[in-house]
Amino acid sequence: MADDKSTLEKILEHNREFVDSKEYDHLCTDKYPNKEIAILTCMDARIVELLPKAMGIRNGDAKIIKNAGALISHPWGAVMRSLLVAALEFNVKEIMVVGHTDCGMRGFDPEHLLGKARKFGITDGTITTLRNAGIDLDGWLRGFDNVGDSVRYTVDQIRNHPLMPGRVVVHGLVIHPTTGKLHTVVNGYVENVNLLETPSGAASNTANNSNLVEENND
Repeated sequence: MADDKSTLEKILEHNREFVDSKEYDHLCTDKYPNKEIAILTCMDARIVELLPKAMGIRNGDAKIIKNAGALISHPWGAVMRSLLVAALEFNVKEIMVVGHTDCGMRGFDPEHLLGKARKFGITDGTITTLRNAGIDLDGWLRGFDNVGDSVRYTVDQIRNHPLMPGRVVVHGLVIHPTTGKLHTVVNGYVENVNLLETPSGAASNTANNSNLVEENND
């Protein structure tokens, strides 16, 4: 007999069993992260369980923020706000930006997504209106060319935000979405990266290192 329950019904049914059997007992903690860290990572389904296990993170250890590509698309957006709240309100002392190889946002073309939007009924008129209103859709939807460079750039954005306390250490890593192996791109204890102001020669070296991240982890 086919299971005709909806996804929501299945989730609620599981939830009732979870609560009734008190499976939550060993997960109880408070809102302050035990390890005093926040993690900005990708929403990729492959790393939902993999990333915490690969990093030794348990319930209550960290604040975890996820989006497409582990990117900060705007310095005053929701991602940056979450990181600031974590640092200023919840005693976070270290932030880890964790990208991953084989990311869907690598080489992502904004026009591709807008084409999908059109197929779902979003009109060209709506897109034109947004652009005429000054919204940079292409910049907002754009991905990245290299995961290592992207992680370094995001680390730089966090470090240089005017409301981010200087005491907060920011690291950059790349995780393999199958094995969980971590590659350090920025060691916040020893590096003071400012990609936005890096001379062209140094930026070239950064790109070479980032290419190694892709090659070694794909």
